[in-house]
Amino acid sequence: MLQHIDREGPGLLAVLGEERGMNIQIVRVDQGEQLPDPNECNNTIALVLGGPMGANERTKPKMSWLQRELDWITIWRQQSKPMIGICLGAQLLAIAEGGYVKALEVGEPPLSVKEVGFGALHWLKSSSTDDWLHEFNDSDVVLHWHGDQIKLPDTATLLGSTLLCPEQIFHINNQAVGIQCHLETDEQSLNSWIKEDIEFITNAMGKDGPRRLHEDAKRFNLSIEKLGRRFFEQVLDQLIENSFSHQ
Repeated sequence: MLQHIDREGPGLLAVLGEERGMNIQIVRVDQGEQLPDPNECNNTIALVLGGPMGANERTKPKMSWLQRELDWITIWRQQSKPMIGICLGAQLLAIAEGGYVKALEVGEPPLSVKEVGFGALHWLKSSSTDDWLHEFNDSDVVLHWHGDQIKLPDTATLLGSTLLCPEQIFHINNQAVGIQCHLETDEQSLNSWIKEDIEFITNAMGKDGPRRLHEDAKRFNLSIEKLGRRFFEQVLDQLIENSFSHQ
């Protein structure tokens, strides 16, 4: 598990991993920790989490660790090893596979915007995605917290979209999943986000943003937890079935 900031942990995914008897190892590349050798990581799913930094910041002098992480993800995927990327992790996955990331913009002339708060995600179900989306509604409420847009590589299959940012959830060759929105958070982690990311929230939602987030969390936390459990259970099943038998 590659983590980039204390407040953005694995949340629900750690719970599901422990329930399945998985061993969880946290690596903090941003703190100088070494990445494992992909050749020695059989039967392993890479979980790459989010953070306040964007994938395109990897060219900044103090962010060279992020480029090292992207290089590692590229090698990981060249070996067809399974991966779950959340927020920043989804951006890095897309870039490693040939896509790119840009600022989220709307209107003409385009203006940069941030997608923050609870909002509808529309599932894109078809014969090519049904294995990933058993027993899902046409849409569900999820948590958004980003200002970038992923432009997907040709190998990606889109699973979920919002009106503001179409590229929300996708899989690549049935072996990797990218999630721009958040289904892994719990009440405790969300409270930390609101407390520590005030400037980002108010920039996106106005001064009333923190209060609205707390109120909406009371309405939606339970349903998102149930949705996240159902979604990630299916993701883990698919990644194990499609990847581990080939290693």
